Amino acid sequence: MNGMQNNTFPEKEQATDLLSAEKFLAGNYNSFLLECATPEMVQCLSSLLRDTHDMQQSLFHDMQSRGWYPVTKAEDTKVNQTKSKFSANVTQ
Repeated sequence: MNGMQNNTFPEKEQATDLLSAEKFLAGNYNSFLLECATPEMVQCLSSLLRDTHDMQQSLFHDMQSRGWYPVTKAEDTKVNQTKSKFSANVTQ
């Protein structure tokens, strides 16, 4: 047990692990929600999914503010190209 006391799980890795877990949970809750047979289950899983999204957003913003999850802004031309591409698919 003494060997474990010297090993630490750094804060960045803890946050990354938590963020991955929240993403995994959100995916599963969403899949389960699509299969619900009763309004009570829909309400319960919808609440869990909403809480999971809130936690994921909180973790993401915390990690981003610490420089642990850098995000590069997409160029406006690429955003517009993607919008056009998917808009064309929806209208067909």
